[in-house]
Amino acid sequence: MEKIESIIKELKELNIDLYNKDWLRTWDMTQEQIEGTAKIALALEALYKENIDCRVFQNGSLGVSQFRDNSTRTRFSFASAAALLGLQVQDFDDTKSQAAHGETVREGANMISFLTECIGIRDDKFVGEGHEFQVETAEAVQEGFDAGVLHQRPSIVNLQCDQDHPTQAMCDLLHFAKTYGGLDKLKGKKIAMTWAYSPAYGKPLSVPQSIIALMTRFGMDVHLAHPEGYDLLPETIEVAKKHAEESGGKFTVSHSMDEAFKDADIVYPKSWLGYNFAVERTELLRKGGKDFQEKLDELEKRLLEGNKKHIDWECTEERMKLCAPDAQWCHCLPCDTTGLNCEHGEVDIPTFEKFRVNSWNEAGNKPWAIAAMILATRFKDPAATLEKIVERDAKRRLD
Repeated sequence: MEKIESIIKELKELNIDLYNKDWLRTWDMTQEQIEGTAKIALALEALYKENIDCRVFQNGSLGVSQFRDNSTRTRFSFASAAALLGLQVQDFDDTKSQAAHGETVREGANMISFLTECIGIRDDKFVGEGHEFQVETAEAVQEGFDAGVLHQRPSIVNLQCDQDHPTQAMCDLLHFAKTYGGLDKLKGKKIAMTWAYSPAYGKPLSVPQSIIALMTRFGMDVHLAHPEGYDLLPETIEVAKKHAEESGGKFTVSHSMDEAFKDADIVYPKSWLGYNFAVERTELLRKGGKDFQEKLDELEKRLLEGNKKHIDWECTEERMKLCAPDAQWCHCLPCDTTGLNCEHGEVDIPTFEKFRVNSWNEAGNKPWAIAAMILATRFKDPAATLEKIVERDAKRRLD
C-alpha cells in the first residue's frame, strides 16, 4: 500500500484537468495529463495486485465499445478496464444497428449514451476519417448533454484512429518506465521505430505515429526508419520534431534499418502502408460505387507486391547484434514471424521467442492504461477517487 500512497501523493501535485473531456491524441494532451494518466494506471494495477476492489461505478452504467476494425488486445483490454471500474460493456456494431439504414452519427451517438459513461472507438482504416469520426461523436454527445438529453456527457476514448493509437503508446510508455525504473529514466534511451516487411495487409500508420509522437516527449532518442515511399502523416513528423526539441531528446528519420538499430535500447519493427497508399485508399472510400471493394482489393494487391521489394526489412537475430547489449524487441502484436505464421515476416523465430513473454508483458499494460483514461475523464479529482478506493478497502476476490 505504500507504493499506492506514494503514487496518489504524486498525483495530487499534477493538474490533470480531464473531467468530462476526451482522450483522443497524445499530442493534444499536456505533459501533466500524460504523466497523470500513467500514474493512475500504475495505481490501479497496484490496487488490483493488492486484491482491492477498484469499482467506482455501480450497477446501471455502460462502457460502450465501437470497433470499426478487427481487434483482440485492445478489445479485451477495454472490456477488462471497464469491468475493473464497474462498468457493464456493450459492443456497438454498425452492421447490427440502424446505422446500416442511414442513422446519423449525431443521432446514434446520443442513442447509445443515455446511461453511458464512456465510449471507446477504433476507426483506423482510412486516413482523414478515423479521428474526424471520433471528434464528430464527441461533439454529438456534448450537444446531447447540453440540451439535457443525456444525464452525463460520456468521454470518448481513442482505441486507435488513423492518426494515433494512444492506448498502445501509453501501454508501451508504461512498459518502458517499468523496464528502466520510471518515466524520468527514459531520457536518452534510443528507440528504433522501423518499418518491417509483412505479407499480410496494408496495416495502419497510427502505431508508428503514436510512438514517435509520445516517446519524443520524454527525451528519448527516436529513430524512425522506413523504405522510401512508406512515409507517415506529415503532421506527426512535425509533432515528433517539436517534442524532441522541447524535451531535449532526438528525432531522426532515415531509410536504413541497420542505422536505426545501431546502439538502440529498444527496437520496434512493424509494417505499415505508406502515406500515399493510405490517401489513395481513402479516395476510393469516398468515391464509393459498386466496384469499391474490387478496386480496394486491387490496391491491396499492388501494395503487397510493393512490400516484396523490401523483404529484407526484417528484425533478425543477426541484426539485433547492432543494438545495445540489453536491447529489447517490442511490438504491438500480432506480429508476422518468419517460419511461424508466414514465409517471410517482420521478425525471425529466435528473436520472437527470446522476447515473446516480454511482448506479452508489454501488452499487459493496456487494461491499466485504458482504465486510467476512463477514470481521468470521469472524475474531477482522480487522486481523491483513488484515496476513496483505498479507504473503502473492499476485496476484489473473497478469500
